[in-house]
Amino acid sequence: MNPDVAADLNDLSDTLAGVEQVSDLAALRSQIADLEQQAARPDLWDDPESAQQVTSALSHKQAELRRLEELRQRLDDLGVMYELAEEEGSAEESAEADEERARLRADIASLEVRTLLSGDYDERDALVTIRSEAGGVDAADWAEMLMRMYLRWAERHGYPVEVYDTSYAEEAGIKSATFKVTAPYAYGTLSVEQGTHRLVRISPFDNQGRRQTSFAGVEVLPFVEAVDHVDIPEKDIRIDVFRSSGPGGQSVNTTDSAVRITHIPTGIVVSCQNEKSQIQNRAAALRVLQAKLLERKRQEERVEMDALKGDGGSSWGNQMRSYVLHPYQMVKDLRTEFEVGNPGSVLDGDLDGFIEAGIRWRRTQVA
Repeated sequence: MNPDVAADLNDLSDTLAGVEQVSDLAALRSQIADLEQQAARPDLWDDPESAQQVTSALSHKQAELRRLEELRQRLDDLGVMYELAEEEGSAEESAEADEERARLRADIASLEVRTLLSGDYDERDALVTIRSEAGGVDAADWAEMLMRMYLRWAERHGYPVEVYDTSYAEEAGIKSATFKVTAPYAYGTLSVEQGTHRLVRISPFDNQGRRQTSFAGVEVLPFVEAVDHVDIPEKDIRIDVFRSSGPGGQSVNTTDSAVRITHIPTGIVVSCQNEKSQIQNRAAALRVLQAKLLERKRQEERVEMDALKGDGGSSWGNQMRSYVLHPYQMVKDLRTEFEVGNPGSVLDGDLDGFIEAGIRWRRTQVA
């Protein structure tokens, strides 16, 4: 085997071994066995919420173990591919092995980034809210483009998404939307996307074809779990019900099933209108409110810690990425300097490069 190829395979093996060590395969298998026992209990679904947590955790852990085992098997197979190509003197098989090596390197690097996610809430599902900001109708359209971008990203990875609320703008686009992404380390992964996203393009809403800059904000919160104990006294909230509506103000259903909850002490307002019943919408809205209150508490604690450390805190979460469609084509992250020249691909959900660069960058900021 070519010495350079052999050295590269050894390097990939060492990197993967480091990932396997951090992931603790023995502990992962033990957790799966325990969850499988819980999932096999006859009374599992007597408590649907607990059952869903068990089955979801089992699915995530199994997928994580399967991914690690498949990478190790692919690496072993790659060595065999190179040996066969060398024995047969096949340039075609050698080129195929080179392509697999490049793919494997990217997949291992992606998994290596996962080992950098060690925050208290990083393993959780993510609650994402997108809001249009400055830029009028272009900003509302831009917010909807961003929502589609994240939904496409989730679809590419096979991650389920549950949309809780969509507030449509009058002319085009959306004022805001909130959705949940269910995936291993969804919060830790998507949290680097939080901040203001800037779009520069020729406005499709300007009859003079002028260039327009518009902004939309992305907020990412960890999904609340039963262990969080976010208590919300009934006296602290006001609940309003209204009729769900879609684009153009058309009624989605004929009953007042949509729910808006106002948290009186903080003024936080959340709503949910995408479930079929008022009870379901109320439960979903309460989960969103709990997530926002949990994040508020975390922010307050962070401010206190920064004050104790004499640290003014970090402002990287504000304007963080520019998407330029005119006069040239480029998407650039303002924190990591990572950039690509194909905005169409990024807006279609090809975000992994930006996310991985963001996770690595964030680790350098807290190191």
